[in-house]
Amino acid sequence: MRRLAGTRKVGHAGTLDPMATGVLVVGINKATRLLTYIVGTSKTYTATIRLGQSTVTDDAEGDVTATAGTSAVGEQAIHDGVAALTGQIQQVPSSVSAIKVNGERAYARVRSGEEVKLAARPVTIHRFEVHSISRDAGADVVDLDVTVECSSGTYIRALARDLGNALGVGGHLTALRRTHVGPYSLDQARTLEQLAEELNVLDMSEAARALMPNRELSPEETTEISFGRRIAAGAAPGSPDAATAEHPAAAFAPDGNLVALLADAGSFAKPVLVFAPGNGGPSNGAPGTGASGVA
Repeated sequence: MRRLAGTRKVGHAGTLDPMATGVLVVGINKATRLLTYIVGTSKTYTATIRLGQSTVTDDAEGDVTATAGTSAVGEQAIHDGVAALTGQIQQVPSSVSAIKVNGERAYARVRSGEEVKLAARPVTIHRFEVHSISRDAGADVVDLDVTVECSSGTYIRALARDLGNALGVGGHLTALRRTHVGPYSLDQARTLEQLAEELNVLDMSEAARALMPNRELSPEETTEISFGRRIAAGAAPGSPDAATAEHPAAAFAPDGNLVALLADAGSFAKPVLVFAPGNGGPSNGAPGTGASGVA
């Protein structure tokens, strides 16, 4: 992406597992400043879970460590297991993950032969839907095609593992595709090959408008904010609609350009980030132009 965009200022809002495909949000130039607010958004995945086999990585990349017959696993038991893993749960991430343990990635410790046990963490599974259940009598496995909508930090591999363990047969992922990151969908995504032909990116104003609460500024407010000054709050003090530094509002000039990210503080709104005039507007995305955007 640095080569295609003609700049070194490129960042991402969360990588994918090696076997996974789908949406990876990339920020270019000034749009990298939006990535902080994208990382914590919810994600949606489609996946295939195989029951009856456990692997060292909890997905098809790892060696099979255990097998168990699945003939006694009924559809109702599967749906009950899925329901138990929906909502707010405590999840132990896969030991072969990028989480750091004493400064070293957990997967690196596992590959060196060390046994790694990670602490459980709270995650929220907003939706865990089973679309199909198919049985392979020869291999004695059950494959589930599912959709999962979840909070940031959720490991779909761990869901597959935990569902299999709850059913007493083990489980792992055989396919994983991320279809949404916050408001950004697979329909908007481009492959590297497509981006090499045309660096068609979402301009910063459009990306922020989809991501955050919007606030339309008057010409006078635009001038004040562009100098880093405070303006009247966008919501009543203490209101649930009040913008915060963690969840700011995207403020737009009358011409539609992104001017700043605003946080309400009492009766005033103060800028969290200010973008120079013109940097939030549309661009042709041509390499080397200094264009800012989200790919």
